Amino acid sequence: MDDIPRPAQSTHRTDLLGVHSLDNFSLAVPDLAQAQSFYRKFGLHVAEQGNGLGLYTEGHLHCWGTLSEGPGKKLRHLSFAVYPDDLPRFRRRLGQLGIERIDPPPGVDSDGLWFHDCDGLPVELKSAPKSSPDAKSQAAMATSPPGVRCAPLRDEAEEIRPRRLQHVLIFTRNLDRAIAFYGRVLGLRLSDQAGDVAFMHGVHGSDHHLLAFAVSNGPGFHHCSWDVASVDEVGLGAMQMADRGFPHGWGLGRHVLGSNYFHYVRDPWGSYSEYSAAMDYIPCGMDWTARQHKPENGFFLWGPQPPADFAVNREVG
Repeated sequence: MDDIPRPAQSTHRTDLLGVHSLDNFSLAVPDLAQAQSFYRKFGLHVAEQGNGLGLYTEGHLHCWGTLSEGPGKKLRHLSFAVYPDDLPRFRRRLGQLGIERIDPPPGVDSDGLWFHDCDGLPVELKSAPKSSPDAKSQAAMATSPPGVRCAPLRDEAEEIRPRRLQHVLIFTRNLDRAIAFYGRVLGLRLSDQAGDVAFMHGVHGSDHHLLAFAVSNGPGFHHCSWDVASVDEVGLGAMQMADRGFPHGWGLGRHVLGSNYFHYVRDPWGSYSEYSAAMDYIPCGMDWTARQHKPENGFFLWGPQPPADFAVNREVG
């Protein structure tokens, strides 16, 4: 079933022009068979799609990510969704800002608006249904009455299957420039910033961040984050991947900014996939006050120390 909460009323702020969802991300990887194995073990549905693969979640028809084969791991593009009546407004905005339109990348069938971001990454704006949540995702804490065992036997634990894509974090050469570009052009808003990391949300209701940035000496892909139903599922997901040959990562812990519980699993190319639960939510109509935080508040509230190379951008030399 579709676990993304939906309210009865619209969540379209007509007074503001902004994307409503991060529709999907596109990665090139050196081995599609290896990618298919990793993401299936992570709990996603992986389907052949053209000459590549599509990433789906249980009971949801939306394609959250596409994978193609290339000489190495590389973030190919990001695609953002807008309301149909906002697409002409975005077309005019691009013209007013003097942002040059480009053709879709080779092999991509699209009638959206394409352009480069401030780091040269291709970005698409397209008319599509809202895939970001319209309310805070529910996260449960399993309990039992006295005299009843709560935890299942380990060999009876169900496979963890994420419910949806929550966000991606990408690298940028200049954090302030990236915040300004994605705010001015796409209408995203800064949620919080701490040192060399920043988090941005959508104005039509979204998680604390649907897009995040970290500073590097070039663009790149750090991680994709996937929503699960509880902190227990975060931990079970970590064990699931360790049992399936992917023990390296970071967690279990809790972030400060966004408040979500996390565990990151290192993929075969040195980036990460994150199990995430109970992230803060910024509803449509709320003008969230962004704050500048100390660097230590941008990482984690509690948990183990991250790997020494956790923030390394492996797409640049």
